[in-house]
Amino acid sequence: MRTVVLEVSGVQWASSKAIVETTLRRRPGVISVEANPVSQTATVTYDPGATSQADLRTWITDCGYHCAGQSVPEHICDPTGGSHAGHAAPSRSSQDVMGHGGGHGDMSMASMIRDMRNRFLVAAILSVAITLWSPIGREVFGFTVPAPFGLRDDVFALILSLPVIFYSAWIFFDGAFRALRARTLDMMVLVAVGVGTGWIYSLVVTLTGGGEVFYEAATVLTSFVLLGHWVEMRARGGANDAIRTLLELAPPRAIVLRDGEPVEIPTAEVVPGDLLLVRPGAKVPTDGMVEEGDSDVDESMVTGESLPVTKSPGSAVIGATVNTTGTLRVRATKVGADTALAQIVALVQEAQNSKAPGQRLADRAAFWLVFVALIGGSLTFAVWLFLGATPQAALLFAITVVVITCPDALGLATPTAIMVGTGLGAKRGVLFKNAAALETAARIDTVIMDKTGTLTKGEPEVTDVIEVGIPRLELLALVAAVERESEHPLAAAVVSYAEGQGAEKLDASEFRNVPGHGAGATVSGRRVLVGNRKLMATENVDISTVLDQREQLASTGRTAVLVSVDGKAAGVIALADAARDTAQAAIAALHEAGIEVAMLTGDNEATAQRIGALLGIDTVIAEVLPQDKSAKVAELQAAGKKVAMVGDGVNDAPALAQADLGIAIGAGTDVAIETADVVLMRSDPLDVAIALRIGKGTVRKVRQNLGWAISYNAIALPIAAGVFVGVGVMLSPEIAAISMSGSSAIVAINALLLKRLRLPVQPAPSARPPLDTIEASVAGLKEGIR
Repeated sequence: MRTVVLEVSGVQWASSKAIVETTLRRRPGVISVEANPVSQTATVTYDPGATSQADLRTWITDCGYHCAGQSVPEHICDPTGGSHAGHAAPSRSSQDVMGHGGGHGDMSMASMIRDMRNRFLVAAILSVAITLWSPIGREVFGFTVPAPFGLRDDVFALILSLPVIFYSAWIFFDGAFRALRARTLDMMVLVAVGVGTGWIYSLVVTLTGGGEVFYEAATVLTSFVLLGHWVEMRARGGANDAIRTLLELAPPRAIVLRDGEPVEIPTAEVVPGDLLLVRPGAKVPTDGMVEEGDSDVDESMVTGESLPVTKSPGSAVIGATVNTTGTLRVRATKVGADTALAQIVALVQEAQNSKAPGQRLADRAAFWLVFVALIGGSLTFAVWLFLGATPQAALLFAITVVVITCPDALGLATPTAIMVGTGLGAKRGVLFKNAAALETAARIDTVIMDKTGTLTKGEPEVTDVIEVGIPRLELLALVAAVERESEHPLAAAVVSYAEGQGAEKLDASEFRNVPGHGAGATVSGRRVLVGNRKLMATENVDISTVLDQREQLASTGRTAVLVSVDGKAAGVIALADAARDTAQAAIAALHEAGIEVAMLTGDNEATAQRIGALLGIDTVIAEVLPQDKSAKVAELQAAGKKVAMVGDGVNDAPALAQADLGIAIGAGTDVAIETADVVLMRSDPLDVAIALRIGKGTVRKVRQNLGWAISYNAIALPIAAGVFVGVGVMLSPEIAAISMSGSSAIVAINALLLKRLRLPVQPAPSARPPLDTIEASVAGLKEGIR
């Protein structure tokens, strides 16, 4: 099977997507169809042996819509449906990007909004005039001007109504014809029946000598429906702001160095291997590698990272990010559809075009709601005639029932919220692969986080320095001089810490590395040893004065390095894998949301417990083999937990797949990213809380919208039918039109309010404790150890 997402422009009503879905599902080779009226796309899974993309486009065109082609990549599908529910995203390596869009065909969303506005203005102006020369205008407003040219009022109203019916309202009749030809029912059918019935009845009365007519009802009804959907379409257009913003990020032109000379060319013409010149303030044209220059690059627009990232030769840069300070020469590595920005756009589009499980139920309900409206309108007409009402009164009640029972709010409830939610995530560097991932995120009650690379930086750093009989900075200077000569992974951490503390930079001589034990050298005429207990024993160094401190630090999961100077124990330096800056804030944000947090690691119990206690983690699961991680996830699921797994490595992939929601953290491997439902562009655990908060917020908006749509119809239908007319409660077709259109607009606008969702923010750098507090804490630790 293959799946392709096609641009389908001209779908003006949410319920009209059923025309595309119903038509294509009946065609040979088409396996499934999901149309999205908000993004103006149709996701089609088909058998390439039985049909082709050209056939799909032809069939969509036959429905009366314009099909521009592919909007996101085609991909090959697994006939089994993937490894488990919610993991249906395609392999990026199998994709072939043929274009992008989101409704840029013959009739874009902007042009449809203008068309809707123009139709509304014509209908509104003429309906005002028709109302003035109607019985309502004569009796209610006291309008006494006679119709021009000696015409009867109803004849003049008929003439004025012709542009409204054959221009403004023509989209209703055209849409109804398409729906009936596709053997489906949608909102167009309801409005066409309501407007057409009232106007045709009035036409017959006028042509047969005059009487009570409903031209003002038909034209005012048309005006209000068009007004409501003009507002709704403007809101729908705002739902796609995220994709539009992403597409506009890439710079249109790039400066390429040819024979050492800068040449400006369109970015689309850049090829891998080109050397790009990126001046201060300019955008990086494509993904690449810095070959020359140092600068800070603002990556917030792509990754959500708030602070500029320092770049130097050998650093990778992302296309569309902004170079802030220095000039860079960048070798292009990925261009076009292979760039990070293009992949992000494709991923967001895939999520926005996917259909949430709850949407399928809403779609079926929308179809039956139209059927109920038509049957209800007919029964209302018959019942009122039976009760002795005039045909005119019975017809008004019937038209009101048909008009007010609109399924558009049901059709918009889910896709609009999904588009806003995925767009909100994209702006913060949180990418949902599909709508199901958003729904699942709202149900998560337990988060399992891998330790190394997720909660911690995966790099050692100095946590404690305990000096004995020697000043602290002098000790650091001596140790750093030895470690500069070493290639041990811990050595760089010690050197970096010493330099950061302002220790003097000294030279070492007679360096000797002792594999597995440590190293030694002569520094400023003094013999310095840095290593473990075996090294000290070999060199006959008495470590009894620092042994307790060393054991205390080691028992908390730190690596304790002993230091001797001139044969005497001089101190202990402890190192550990440091927690990420936002790890503690991330755990706090998850706890605030009522989510339990567990940490999964292959490290020893002491190391794991240290990190767990530092961050406030609820459950620590240590000494787990990579192949057993998925089993630990399954254990929690068996206990009734809805589990999200957060990881970044190859050995996390099975656990990501096993979890209800797999979350790959930004610096992760391709395998982890492919397996996950959510991808975090930054290596920031705080984004886990952001992802879950967006999921909960989106589902909350979906439920609010569905609740409103269902409640509105349940209340409006009996009122429109005249059930409460005895107590003075009734609706006219005009009021019904306002209610129906307002209902759809409310749903779209409510979804847009999701943009105001409060998300966790990174703790400010100033929140770190002052230096004197840190020094006091260190002094207290030393005293406690002694």
